[in-house]
Amino acid sequence: MADTLTTLQSPGQKIRSDEVVLSIQHLTKQYGQRLAVNDLSLDVHRGDIFGFLGPNGAGKTTTIRMIFGLITPTSGKIEMLGQDLAHHRSHVLPRVGALIETPALYLYMSGIDNLRAVAATLGGVPKERYQTVLELVGLTGREKDRVRTYSLGMKQRLGLAIALLQDPEVLILDEPANGLDPAGIVEMRDLMHRLSEAGKTVLISSHLLSEVQQICSRVAIINRGKLVTETTVSDLTRGQGEFEIRLEQPEQALALLRQQPWGQQAKISEKGTILTQAPLQRGRDLNLFLVNAGFVPESLAPATLDLEQVFLQLTGSQAGDVR
Repeated sequence: MADTLTTLQSPGQKIRSDEVVLSIQHLTKQYGQRLAVNDLSLDVHRGDIFGFLGPNGAGKTTTIRMIFGLITPTSGKIEMLGQDLAHHRSHVLPRVGALIETPALYLYMSGIDNLRAVAATLGGVPKERYQTVLELVGLTGREKDRVRTYSLGMKQRLGLAIALLQDPEVLILDEPANGLDPAGIVEMRDLMHRLSEAGKTVLISSHLLSEVQQICSRVAIINRGKLVTETTVSDLTRGQGEFEIRLEQPEQALALLRQQPWGQQAKISEKGTILTQAPLQRGRDLNLFLVNAGFVPESLAPATLDLEQVFLQLTGSQAGDVR
């Protein structure tokens, strides 16, 4: 994906990370006796790459559909870019790009003709914008091919290009890495970061929690329609004071660590690294102890938790329930 994002930010534009661009307040949607969304409140700030997570049936899709006016809330309020969506939806939504579920594409048309068709319904975009978004999503050179020849990942890229057509301030993306190969996922990750740096706000619903951990700055986790937590990824995955050590002969080092009062709970992780507390809870003292004992660490850093493990613990879900 070419680095053409500089056009997205106006010269001298000040990015205010404290500015709330999406505010959901006490949002509720009830179907008979079932609460699909239950008193949900959260804020998304400008420049956030915000992960919106939950198990199957948690209420994520219902919430997103209420944002776009496809479902009417039972109660509550949604503000986007400082305006109440219930009264100003037609004014606000043109400033929002969306990739929701599988993009609706004209398979018999070329990629660029799909962009032109969508642009016509939006009232048109500058011609140079087509090439800009095609470069952003990595479809340059394939834009004249019929979409029926595209792979699933390429169709997903084209859907993202459509979402970017109007140079939106906010992007809401449902499974943006769907169908992408590993290289494409890395490129998507890079694009999300560059969008954020340019002042765009990105809300991502994804089941790839390892990617969410690498991409997102903040996350909200919902379960059975209720908010479980809204916090930064770093706070959510912060360890419990342990350090992770990579070194040769971990079994011998582990035996030594377990003889120390502060290291009795030391263990070897699934990755083959050692997880242990440190003397006086200081990494430098742990490093000095190991070096003096003849075990020179290849790396030593505060241990972090895996987002998927935290997610499963908070929601009581099983692996594979995240959709």
